[in-house]
Amino acid sequence: METATFGAGCFWGVEETFRNMPGVTDTAVGYMGGDLDNPTYRDVCTDTTNHAEVVQVTFDPAKISFDQLVEAFWKLHDPTQVNRQGPDFGSQYRSAIFVASPEQDRAARASKAALEASGRLRRPVATEITPASTFWRAEDYHQQYLAKRGQSHCHI
Repeated sequence: METATFGAGCFWGVEETFRNMPGVTDTAVGYMGGDLDNPTYRDVCTDTTNHAEVVQVTFDPAKISFDQLVEAFWKLHDPTQVNRQGPDFGSQYRSAIFVASPEQDRAARASKAALEASGRLRRPVATEITPASTFWRAEDYHQQYLAKRGQSHCHI
């Protein structure tokens, strides 16, 4: 099993999308990339901790590749928006790929370059690609939030 971590706005819908992909064995929502140890949702929402809302995806690379996860990531949000997605704004909603290995870094950067060169987007890709840091698991009520409520999506 391998892990991949993505920030694409509010983590509820992002988690639901990845959780339902064949080859994904587990998902967890949380926070990454910030300055505060063990942040809470309330802390992150102040937009002062530098954390992003993220989904950590555990996947079986024999069934789904990192490249396929990155392709899904590009499609489920607007990677040209800076510090916002839909109605949500703040640095915690930024577009980010937190890479866990040099291979993931190379693949993410190549995919981003291909997307930029494709002409599909009218603005530059704002997605940051940075090394994964400590994953701080979000509070239990955020885990599989939409599934617990019988919903399949939010604003995505």
